[in-house]
Amino acid sequence: MAIVKRDEGKKVNSNINVTPMVDVMLVLLIIFMVITPMLENKVNVTLAQTENAVAMEDASKEDAVTIAITRDSRVYLGQDQVTIADLGPKVADLLQNKTSKMVYFRSDARAHYGTVMDAIDAVRTTGVDEVGLLTENRQPNTKPPTGGE
Repeated sequence: MAIVKRDEGKKVNSNINVTPMVDVMLVLLIIFMVITPMLENKVNVTLAQTENAVAMEDASKEDAVTIAITRDSRVYLGQDQVTIADLGPKVADLLQNKTSKMVYFRSDARAHYGTVMDAIDAVRTTGVDEVGLLTENRQPNTKPPTGGE
């Protein structure tokens, strides 16, 4: 009488399939690459639109000092909300070791003019010589004029 032996253990594949993991990692990488530039503007404001806006590449740098003013007159230094009285000393601390004393303002189009001027005055009293006002380029109107001729 013969002994019947099964060889099912030899058919098991113990290799790890890494293709699904690589697919998931690539999708996550793409998501983070798309979201990261959106995180630069930490405070959401609707910038004023102008005809001849000049590009300020230094404003998008990581170490740029940016002040945002919302339409309800809240003032933000970077992402932190500050008062007008505290704005000057905090900006002076940030600019202490920098050679460029440039401060950028991102003001909402419907912000109170007095609040914007008070913030600029608070920054100018700390010795800041240059102030950049960030705006957006106005999109040309593509509609033809409607007039009865």
